[in-house]
Amino acid sequence: MSQPVDLGFGISLIDLYDLQTPHRTGAYVFREEEVTIIETSESPSIPYLLKGLEALSIDLRDVKNIIVTHIHLDHAGGAGLLLQHCPNARVFVHPKGMRHLADPSRLIQGAKAVYGEKFDALFDPIVPIPEDRLIVKEDGETLQIGKDRTLTFLHTPGHANHHFSIYDEKSNGIFTGDTAGVFYPQLLSYGVELYLPSTSPNQFDPEAMQTSLKKFMAFRPERIYFGHFGMSTHVQGVWEQLLRWLPIFVQTGHEIVNEQKDQSFTEKTEAVFKRLFNIIQTFLRKQQVPDDADVYKLLQLDLQVCAMGLVDYAENKKR
Repeated sequence: MSQPVDLGFGISLIDLYDLQTPHRTGAYVFREEEVTIIETSESPSIPYLLKGLEALSIDLRDVKNIIVTHIHLDHAGGAGLLLQHCPNARVFVHPKGMRHLADPSRLIQGAKAVYGEKFDALFDPIVPIPEDRLIVKEDGETLQIGKDRTLTFLHTPGHANHHFSIYDEKSNGIFTGDTAGVFYPQLLSYGVELYLPSTSPNQFDPEAMQTSLKKFMAFRPERIYFGHFGMSTHVQGVWEQLLRWLPIFVQTGHEIVNEQKDQSFTEKTEAVFKRLFNIIQTFLRKQQVPDDADVYKLLQLDLQVCAMGLVDYAENKKR
């Protein structure tokens, strides 16, 4: 297990080893007297989060705020389990996500439909959160932490309708969850920075995503804190890459749906995945990234889920 990383401004990053993979999901911890955690990943990641808090010498009784950017299980699935260890904490969630944390039965049903027999190993247990420990934040509302830190909640759909992001004035940074895509720090050793949109089903909306990105840009942030994974200070490069890759992803989805009208959803999804993977691999080869680089395992996982969202979006547009 890696040690928490100090990102400056009183913020630490704990690696949560989603899918038993380093640098996949992380929790951001504000180390003030009112300890605040952004993102929990799923329940199998909670032992890593607890060990990280211990390494930071944080008493679990001092954890006051747990914030989840959205209710997808790789971001919020472990919130209920974490709350059992933090007697004085409450959980902050988008208004459209609150009922699913209080009663996660639909989240569990949906995940089992996708992951089948793998569900227990990946996500179990998903613990309901008592409603009196859930707090909703509307667009533009704030949370004061200690004397000199204010967090502002921004409703940022595109990846999911139940998504908010958090602007931290002190670091001039935004915790973007999945709305600003995925950062692949595994490529930094090759001198490559890669930021790709996250287009998972079934609420992916490219127009809403672009609107949310413009909302981020209006703050002129100096740091982007990604749900997957880590912080980037090359903010302009983040925007440029996302706005370049997003139309490529969407166009690929439309092309496959139009070309393969008689194929099943699964066959279309596989075709979108293969075409996108080929496009990105060609791009990375030009950057001298070898074909056996570890990042490809993550890219395959992410692009398979992205492909599902792209086919779903393209088919809904046709209808």
